Amino acid sequence: MISGLLIGLSKTGIPGAGFAAIPLVAMVIPARASTGVVLPMLIFGDFFAVIYYRRKASWVHLIRLLPWAATGIILGYMILRLAPGGRIWLDDLRLSRVIGTVILVLLVLNWWYQKSQREEARIPDYWWFAAGVGLLAGITTMMANAAGPILIIYLLAMRLPKIEFVGTAAWYFFLLNWFKVPFSTNLGFITLESLKLNLLVLPAITLGAFLGIFVLRKIPEKTFSVVIQIVAAAAAWKLIF
Repeated sequence: MISGLLIGLSKTGIPGAGFAAIPLVAMVIPARASTGVVLPMLIFGDFFAVIYYRRKASWVHLIRLLPWAATGIILGYMILRLAPGGRIWLDDLRLSRVIGTVILVLLVLNWWYQKSQREEARIPDYWWFAAGVGLLAGITTMMANAAGPILIIYLLAMRLPKIEFVGTAAWYFFLLNWFKVPFSTNLGFITLESLKLNLLVLPAITLGAFLGIFVLRKIPEKTFSVVIQIVAAAAAWKLIF
């Protein structure tokens, strides 16, 4: 229920807050099985986000990211599918540390870039930046539902206003989480039993989504940017240690 509340909050209010939901679920459900439990929870939260922020997304950034992210999802699926006995050289612990390190490095680079540039400085729109973030986010979301902090870094670098920030993230995850469903089902992550558990937490996700809308209305732009950077850094630290 706590995980569901955090996921709802992250989808409509504080992007990245739901990342704490993943280790919470993994505390009571084995890691591979927890991936299949979390995905439908994320999708339900996505519904609230795209309905409320349906006209607020920056499709220019989405078009740049989505093809690369979809490719990353396929690569992540192939890694999991081809692993003998479901085991991979990059186990849960190593994967978590890699993701966490990448997030911290990106946070530092983004902080340095913002400090070294003037307010009117050109927003970075290099194709390789979108490609790298998209691929990394796709692989990590397929393997560990851990793309949230990575997307946060990209959207921070694009300097989107808070409403457009959340709207863009909403459509990004809505489309890609549905894209992941066939792959997760094929891997045995999503089952009838996992879906029954999802039904129990729907009220908590709903409550979190409405809470997120309220929070986003109240929080100032600068505070929003600081909060999501802190959330991303905390998530990265947790992943590493």
